[in-house]
Amino acid sequence: MKSYSLLLILITSCITIKTYGQTKQDSLAIKQVALDYIEAQHHVKPEQFERAAHPRMVKRTFWKNKTTNKEYLRETFTDFMVLLSESYNRNGDKFPDNPKKEVIILDIFDKTASVKLIADEWVDYMHIIKINGAWKIVNVLWQFNDSSKH
Repeated sequence: MKSYSLLLILITSCITIKTYGQTKQDSLAIKQVALDYIEAQHHVKPEQFERAAHPRMVKRTFWKNKTTNKEYLRETFTDFMVLLSESYNRNGDKFPDNPKKEVIILDIFDKTASVKLIADEWVDYMHIIKINGAWKIVNVLWQFNDSSKH
């Protein structure tokens, strides 16, 4: 009797628990958002960055004040990153001919994802959300491979 009750509880639980599985389409869309983020700088396409980032995205890193030699939290926002995308690589000399851009999806749960982007000189950790049917970057935490460059 106990095993029958336990089995019934287990079956009922499995039926009533909502699962949040990722779809292949979600995985592809999340990867594309991370690629749009970096490729916007490679190809000088600010519209590509705007497609990837939520308007309230915040990008953070640690930085060192050269005068005081103290580290602090440095923040950048979507509007600055759009401007950077249209100017940073204008001469085509900021990245190698075949830039590194490895996207690793660390986790997806329903409408949120954590992603690691490994680029040539730095690593970005991103939080990406699905909002109004589209995946958008909301947070980026990054650092240079060589942290002394900060």
